[in-house]
Amino acid sequence: MIFDTHAHYDSGAFLQDRDEILRAVHEAGVGLILDPGCEAKSSRLAIELAEKYDFVYAAVGIHPGDLDSADEDSLLEIRTLAEHPKCVAIGEIGLDYYWDDTHKEEQKRLFRWMIELALELDKPVIVHDREAHADTMEIALDYPKLRGVFHCFSGSVEMARELWKRGWYLGFDGPITYKNARKAVEVLEACPPDRLLIETDSPYLSPVPMRGKRNDSRNLRYVIDRIAEIRGLPPEEIERISTENGLRLFGIVR
Repeated sequence: MIFDTHAHYDSGAFLQDRDEILRAVHEAGVGLILDPGCEAKSSRLAIELAEKYDFVYAAVGIHPGDLDSADEDSLLEIRTLAEHPKCVAIGEIGLDYYWDDTHKEEQKRLFRWMIELALELDKPVIVHDREAHADTMEIALDYPKLRGVFHCFSGSVEMARELWKRGWYLGFDGPITYKNARKAVEVLEACPPDRLLIETDSPYLSPVPMRGKRNDSRNLRYVIDRIAEIRGLPPEEIERISTENGLRLFGIVR
């Protein structure tokens, strides 16, 4: 069974054919999907999809790119949604200095609020970290009991080792198939088997040979094959390991 631990089927990119695509990816062998929200509206839709489909689970949170939406009402709604039985994580949350490096302190405060909610509810977090490695690490490691995954990990091997020592997981997706993926390959080569997750970030980050097209969970086959090649293991073993890791981190019993 394949577990796509990060896919945004709440996205408007799936507005016209969302149900058709979800049925197709499930029939193609993707047994589980985790859909993380990025603000209150998408978090609400992720919960609705989890209620509709047995194989879909949700995470709720406010992405740093949606900082402007973090008002009192939306934070209250996120807290309420987070208590839903099929909400298994708080995310997608974190820091992003690529798109906005002018509101760093506001991003940090929001990140901490989300982390503290996760700890209060005893849920893992799904962390977005883009060109903010030092600050993201500093905040995450301020909370020794925090657990979770650095989604679409783009840091160094040294950063990865610090995270692994503290029990964190790393998510690998389409970019591992790109020609310029030298750093990601180095991290993957060093990654302990029990810390590896696979994801698509659908509808984004399509792997080779689907790059440039809308991504969906069926394309995890290309990610799995590339990871298997790098690790020198059969693809079936990568499927098994990554699924077991995802079930363990998100507390899903199947």
